[in-house]
Amino acid sequence: MNPQLEGIEAISGTYAFDLRVSHRTLKLNRFFWHMIRADNRETFLGDPVAAMNAAGLTADEQAMVQAQDWLGLVRHGVNFFVLEKFARVVRKTNLEVYALMRGETLDEFMATRRVPTLR
Repeated sequence: MNPQLEGIEAISGTYAFDLRVSHRTLKLNRFFWHMIRADNRETFLGDPVAAMNAAGLTADEQAMVQAQDWLGLVRHGVNFFVLEKFARVVRKTNLEVYALMRGETLDEFMATRRVPTLR
């Protein structure tokens, strides 16, 4: 185990993204990274299953993508910075994604912020 991660299991809600996780989820993270290109976005929006199959995603990964299971994807090992690219493809803001990760509506999430009217 990476000595820098020693004791991480005691920190609730922490999902380490290290080399081991990066290697295991490389295809999925590349899939999301490639959403920076218009042709990849169009391909996904036109036929999500074909796009995910072409990227080599597993059935479990495809199910998380289709369900837009944001927290499940992070727990699985998706880097949040590439997940943001996918959020834009499916027309979600970061705030909406944060709310969904917490199991809340956007309004419920915003009510927990210091300035709940800023969106």
